[in-house]
Amino acid sequence: MHFITRSGLYLRIAVVDGQGGGIGRHITARLREELPPEVEILALGTNAAATVAMLKAGANEGATGERAIIYNAPRVDAITGSVAILIADAMLGELTPAMAAAIAASPARKFLLPLNKAGVEIIGVVAEPLPHLIDALARRLKTFYEGGTQ
Repeated sequence: MHFITRSGLYLRIAVVDGQGGGIGRHITARLREELPPEVEILALGTNAAATVAMLKAGANEGATGERAIIYNAPRVDAITGSVAILIADAMLGELTPAMAAAIAASPARKFLLPLNKAGVEIIGVVAEPLPHLIDALARRLKTFYEGGTQ
């Protein structure tokens, strides 16, 4: 079963990252392995280096900066990245309050990695190595793509 979005197209996933784009690059590469090729991955970087890293990992399109994130956040079906993408001034100040607000307000389903580099610790979440978290994220997005809602 394939998940068709409300717009009649296949699933569009935004991967949001900043700084060097390392986490976004790993997420994008793993999603490319796990999901069918018709799933569109949009790289949204807080800076050009992050966007380029995600494009090299297999994102279909990329856009950079505050306006790009504000514009695209409500136009995708799912948003993924670290929990820091919901926190104003995270990523050494690269993630602006407007970016965080746009991501939080987006009707897209959010699939976030519980990394506490932004000074936020999520209680009740077991600490796992990043590769394990990204594998779990990819499996969860595949379930979402296949029509699972839990």
